[in-house]
Amino acid sequence: MEKNESFPGSRQMNLKKSFNLGLRSLLNACSDEEFREAFPGFTAPERERLHGLFLQVISSLHDNIQEEFESILLQTQAGTVLDTVEELVEEHNLDPLISEKSNVGETAQILSEAKKNEIKDLTGLLEKAEEQKRKLEARYELLKKEKQDFSGAANLVDELRTRISNYNNDHHTELADI
Repeated sequence: MEKNESFPGSRQMNLKKSFNLGLRSLLNACSDEEFREAFPGFTAPERERLHGLFLQVISSLHDNIQEEFESILLQTQAGTVLDTVEELVEEHNLDPLISEKSNVGETAQILSEAKKNEIKDLTGLLEKAEEQKRKLEARYELLKKEKQDFSGAANLVDELRTRISNYNNDHHTELADI
């Protein structure tokens, strides 16, 4: 997995970008207004020429510093080292973001298992509740049937009482006739 020098890795590019941003902010720290205030004794045209020279010097200085930085990177092979480090990190999964992803994945798996167990427990509770409901319904039906059976018995007792009463009345009348 060797990288071509014309295609630097992201770490090398990030180093160069960071250096250039830092350099640009340092060299552009002086605004036009600050520059004019720095030379109050000069006329406006003199300040404009001086400002033009200042910009040329800053531009040249920027280019020189950038070239020197590139030269140091080549001499020390820092860019190549950064590319190699990047390759090793990718190969060995040493990138902290990758390990965080695996931790997130592991956490998601643990959470998923916990939720599955919770669902299983709740399903078990639901099944028990349904079984209790079936038992209560069966008990209710049995009690209802017993009540009907009992009401039938009550009707039977009433009928027996009526017959006994009728029998007694019939026998009383017969005894009175004798």
